[in-house]
Amino acid sequence: MDLRTLTYLVVGASFLLYVGIAIWSRAGSTRDFYVAGGGVHPVANGMATAADWMSAASFISMAGMIAFMGYGGSVFLMGWTGGFVILALLLAPYLRKYGKFTVPEFIGDRYYSRLARAVAVFCLVICSVTYVIGQMKGIGVAFSRFLEVDYATGLLTGMGIVFFYAVLGGMKGITYTQIAQYCVLITAFTIPAIFISLQLTGNPVPQLGLGSTLAGEDTWLLDKLDAIVVDLGFAEYTTHERLSTLNMFAFTLTLMLGTAGLPHVIIRFFTVPHVRDARSSAGWALLFIAVLYTTAPAVAAMARLNLMQTLEPQPGQHLVYEERPEWFRTWEATGLLGVDDRDGDGRIEYHADPEVNELVTLDRDIIVLANPEIARLPNWVIALVAAGGLAAALSTAAGLLLAIASAISHDLLKGMLMPRITERQELAASRTAMALAVLGAGYLGLHPPGFAAGTVALAFGLAAASLFPALMMGIFSARVTREGAIAGMLAGIGVTLFYVFQHKGLLFIPGTEFLGSLPANWFFGIEPNAFGVIGAALNFAVALSVSRVTAPPPASVQVLVDSIRVPVGAGGAQQH
Repeated sequence: MDLRTLTYLVVGASFLLYVGIAIWSRAGSTRDFYVAGGGVHPVANGMATAADWMSAASFISMAGMIAFMGYGGSVFLMGWTGGFVILALLLAPYLRKYGKFTVPEFIGDRYYSRLARAVAVFCLVICSVTYVIGQMKGIGVAFSRFLEVDYATGLLTGMGIVFFYAVLGGMKGITYTQIAQYCVLITAFTIPAIFISLQLTGNPVPQLGLGSTLAGEDTWLLDKLDAIVVDLGFAEYTTHERLSTLNMFAFTLTLMLGTAGLPHVIIRFFTVPHVRDARSSAGWALLFIAVLYTTAPAVAAMARLNLMQTLEPQPGQHLVYEERPEWFRTWEATGLLGVDDRDGDGRIEYHADPEVNELVTLDRDIIVLANPEIARLPNWVIALVAAGGLAAALSTAAGLLLAIASAISHDLLKGMLMPRITERQELAASRTAMALAVLGAGYLGLHPPGFAAGTVALAFGLAAASLFPALMMGIFSARVTREGAIAGMLAGIGVTLFYVFQHKGLLFIPGTEFLGSLPANWFFGIEPNAFGVIGAALNFAVALSVSRVTAPPPASVQVLVDSIRVPVGAGGAQQH
């Protein structure tokens, strides 16, 4: 069976599965829509959380970034997984014990302020919209390649699928759909890795294959890769830092704090029956995520090695352009891979030195999707990878859109503007907000703003700078006031957006023309995607300073903080 037909069958079957689950698990109440009725088993919730969080960035982009950044790409592995440890220990069980639906609702109650709740909604929408742009790009790229349609058609098709199961089922439908999507994406990620590890090293376990010698040789895989990339003028794969040690440290912390502060991940822990289940869910989620995250470094290194050896089969012997393999021709058609033969010798000479480079343009997002084709794996594996990439993008997009919709319908409409609406009216408003969020996300996917194009790491920085400090101080300090929390959130997200906008040349504030002369990464060499930790530090500092000079919170806040943090049975604390 040809690849196109097989891809249609595999992807189509996965979509039918998602739609069938949505119909089966249709939300009948606001509790179903927001938190899936609060009765999801912790193992199932852990799997759904893993799918919710492992986006197109994890499935499609992360291995590609590591493949070309090498050691510098380890920030994504350490930051994104380390954040789940913080989430499991410091946030998830306490927020579940609080027992409400959304992050802004907790912030509004804890800081006894409707304005604080509104600011939290603003921060949530900014973070989630920035993140969802990347998911829409992943959907469009995967469809455009494997279903042989243009980017816009692929994106609109994905929007239709998300619209159906997210609007119909809410959190209940999304939860059980994400369990199926996790199974699809993890199978699609690991099976090619096993095949390629066997091909290169003879070891079927990719994690072990990464540290093995090449099949039939005494050379270690990473040593061979280092030698090839250095010979071509690139930095050594296993030791090259991402800009600097300080930048890597800041980037890792930003991703950790951002992971712990992402609202679409936090809301997943409101869906389990008990407080202990929230901590258990986080543990299961980390285990399920580890399957992909321990495989990704092997996928990245092996893909880079295969790519280099394809372009240069033997040292000094370059690939003849007219004899380029079929996968090369196929990806050229997408515009994500190209060659400019400037010297006219008919050969592809890929080199770091622009004077000798044949100007090979390669979008790193294609690495995971093209990897099975480069390794000449069977068509069914290639089709499975297409389904996995789409599952990853769709699962996270649905979670983000639900977070946006619940903030608008539950926090703004029900919580602030129209508190007397019935549950039925709120459910209708939730579905309307979800539909509008899908349309808005689709528009941004087709026309991404300059400051967010090509990255989802920025969303983690914004969450780290705004929501994470407010949640931490809300749980562990009864002295932080509403004025402090509001000032802290605005300062954190404001300075982070300022740094990003200035870096991208998008700052249009009258009287600040002199800022245009600032060099890139001007704050101690820290890049914008790593700046969230600085925003978080400023958030903490401003909130604590303002709280010291404002009236202390009312006694009811002390009771609320104690009831959340103190174990049941100690000091009369009650479990919600």
